[in-house]
Formats: sequence, structure tokens, C-alpha cells
Amino acid sequence: MKVTILQFPGTNCEYDTQHAFEQLGASTEIVWHKKESLPEDTDLLVVAGGFSYGDYLRSGAIAKFSPIMKAVTEYAHKGGNVLGICNGFQVLTEAGLLPGALKRNDNLHFISKHHHLKVINNDNIFLEKLSRNDVVNIPIAHHDGNYFIDQDGLKELEANNQILLRYTDSDGEVQNPNGSVESIAGICNKEKNVFGLMPHPERAMESILGSDDGVAMLQGFFK
Repeated sequence: MKVTILQFPGTNCEYDTQHAFEQLGASTEIVWHKKESLPEDTDLLVVAGGFSYGDYLRSGAIAKFSPIMKAVTEYAHKGGNVLGICNGFQVLTEAGLLPGALKRNDNLHFISKHHHLKVINNDNIFLEKLSRNDVVNIPIAHHDGNYFIDQDGLKELEANNQILLRYTDSDGEVQNPNGSVESIAGICNKEKNVFGLMPHPERAMESILGSDDGVAMLQGFFK
């Protein structure tokens, strides 16, 4: 299993992501955004979290113009698995690889804490090791995590089982920390090979640090 992790100016979760996947037995490679190609043996491409380009203009809006993004788009369109975590989710929406947009949290404050999520759809490689309605405890850390999509887009997400995760309490009841439409925390594309979520599963790999619920999430990519 080879995991390629993108690095932009301002990315700060690439090494956490690398550690998480290596802990699960994968080999990893961090690729700088100015490169124009991805390693040919890439099994999973991760757009890691952080603050690419300092979140100037709009989160992910500048990163989508980086040289590496052409290769990312080609990889995704050929069916390669892509995972965007937090800022990576923002980059994927800005690049048009995932529908919708991420905007400023309703309370206008940065949020950093553990938060529960309910699995809505698991008919995809990312969450196949979890069951529908499972509740996991995963850290969130974002200023612009308020997911927005219009009503037509929302109906399409629901019809295609593209809503992956919702923010809830420990009992699975809706508890929305940022104002996201329908409390959405993560989605995928129609083809179910591009995934994005605001929470950080790579920070939930060891119970001593608060939760190891991220293990089952990331293990889904292993065959």
C-alpha cells in the first residue's frame, strides 16, 4: 500500500498523516506542490490538512492553482482514490473534484475539539470497515468548516449516497458545531473514489490521545 501525501506552503498535518498510515503498515511519500506528477505506484492520494497559502483569499482557493493539481485531477478522473482532510477537503471542493463549498463557521471562531460523527453511508472503500449509524469520536480543528451546497445539490448527494458523515453527539443525535448544511461532516463524489471530510481521522489513531476511532476509517483503503 503506497500513500502519497501532498504538501503545500502552510500544510501542517502531512507528518501526522504520514505517521498514521505508516502505523497501519503503508509506505508513504510526501510530494511538494510544485511537482507536476505523482509517484506511479500511488494507491491513495491524501490532500492533508493545514492552512495552504495561509488560507488567503479563501481556504483552498490558491492551492487549486498549484502545479501538482493537474496531476491530482487526472489521477482522480482515472479512478484513483483521493482523500482530502480538513484543508484538503477545502482544496478538493475549490478544484471542483467534490461538490459544494466550505465557508466560515457560523460562530466565526476557530473550533478545536473532539466531536462525534455518525456514519451515514458505508458503501464506499473509505468507510466500508464501519457500519451505517456507527458513531465515532474524531477531532475537528477548523475555521472554515461550514459545508454549504444548494438544495438541488443536496438532493443529488442524498440520491447517490454521497453523504458520508454527519456531526452528532455520542448518541448519534444531530449536534452541529459549525452550521454545515444538514450537519454534513464528509462527502464523496458520485464515483466514490474522491472523499473529503473536515474532521481529522489521522489524529484519532491511539486511545491514549483521546480516541483510536480513526484507525477503522483509514483501514478501509487497505486491500
